[in-house]
Amino acid sequence: MSVRIRLSRYGRKNRAFFRIEVFDSRIRRNGKSLEKLGWYDPFVDDVNKKYKVNAERAQYWLSEGAQMSDTVNDIFKKMGIFRKAIKKS
Repeated sequence: MSVRIRLSRYGRKNRAFFRIEVFDSRIRRNGKSLEKLGWYDPFVDDVNKKYKVNAERAQYWLSEGAQMSDTVNDIFKKMGIFRKAIKKS
């Protein structure tokens, strides 16, 4: 199963709100996710309140081989969450 970390769109017209979720790559954009990692609100002016992500779970999914969408990759870079693989024993 190929897993991707990507955004799901919520909110109303002209006021989008996005959740950062883990999906099987074959599932549609707002389909059933495997796990919710956080959210992204592009309309908030305060940079500290624009993103919220569970970094520990994001690292777990990245270590399991999940691929990020381009937008999620940009968000993770801004937050300091990088693709550091966690070695299993």
